[in-house]
Amino acid sequence: MAEAYIYDAVRTPRGKGKNTGALHEITALQLATQTLRAVKARNNLDTSKVDDVILGCVTPIGEQGSDIARIAVLNADYAETTAGVQVDRFCASGLEACNIAAAKVMTGEADMAIGGGVEAMSRVPMGSNGGAWATDPEIAMKSYFAPQGIGADLIATKYGFSRDDVDAYAVESQKRAARSWKEGRFKRSVVPVKDQLGVTILDHDETVRGDTTMQTLAALNPSFEQMGAMAFDDVVKQRYPEIEKVNHVHHAGNSSGIVDGASAVLIGNKEMGQALGLKPRARIKGFASIGSEPTIMLTGPSAVTMKLLNKLGMSVQDIDLYELNEAFASVVLRMMQALSIPHEKMNVNGGAIAMGHPLGATGGMILGTVLDELERSDKETALAVLCVGAGMGTATVIERV
Repeated sequence: MAEAYIYDAVRTPRGKGKNTGALHEITALQLATQTLRAVKARNNLDTSKVDDVILGCVTPIGEQGSDIARIAVLNADYAETTAGVQVDRFCASGLEACNIAAAKVMTGEADMAIGGGVEAMSRVPMGSNGGAWATDPEIAMKSYFAPQGIGADLIATKYGFSRDDVDAYAVESQKRAARSWKEGRFKRSVVPVKDQLGVTILDHDETVRGDTTMQTLAALNPSFEQMGAMAFDDVVKQRYPEIEKVNHVHHAGNSSGIVDGASAVLIGNKEMGQALGLKPRARIKGFASIGSEPTIMLTGPSAVTMKLLNKLGMSVQDIDLYELNEAFASVVLRMMQALSIPHEKMNVNGGAIAMGHPLGATGGMILGTVLDELERSDKETALAVLCVGAGMGTATVIERV
């Protein structure tokens, strides 16, 4: 088996996922195109040596459908021999795409590949592609289906996280993200998004609010309380009879923001990197995915972390930095609680509560973010992980070289 190395990682800034957001006029095709062009330009890349481009996309319909990875390859003026494929593992799609790219390199199918993802949530709304789990009673009743927000509140209830706990985590996420932007920690990886005239329309994450306080969050009403009262609280209590009452603590301020964005990670073997004059930044040590209980849905990160660390013969303490997508505050609090991970090792530059979660792109984004932080802080090993819809988790361990 060959070893897979990360040679570069780029992402767009995240724009508000509304028609008032800075990136609303930019299609998913353009977002993906601009990240691919950045990888090509930054590395003086001979794209005929890139065997495949794998992009996560969670809502692959309309202008975002029809294998957007291959269409972006063509639009970015890559060699026509470069293939492209779209993948969907819900919120972990971007990291799964990177893992597939790495697996292709490790097995020898590819010498060089790109993983990442794209989601234009202001133009193609989340959930607009439908799906059987939420709509077909056969599987919904069998698996005790409840929406993700109910699962997040169930985690808080089951594992003892109060409204103050989740709000305090959200405040810290905002502060860390604002500090990271101020200190230029994202400068290496973020490529500004431009319009058709080449004018920069966004060069920073649009949803960061460094002045967020406990008081401002306290004014927000729970987002999922009404949904729970419509029967979903009763559903989850059937699956978890030890829960007497679901404590609804999540709202827009302590949950991931809806945003637009794209990411791309250049992955290859050592020989192709040397042939192209590229210097590897990190080695991909391993990756894994796991299924977890689907009603609570979002507890997969700790389980997949242990699965992967056991496979690699590593312990929780061997990881210098953790990067977990902040789908909801309770998700991160639960992983830190379950694995005794100190907050100073977790999401040190903030996360999706502050910067947003462009579904298909986030996995590639956090992989690049934690790689940048390894280099900035002169640390060695990191783990990137995401909770996943329908009860799953996906993780990747990288090591600086």
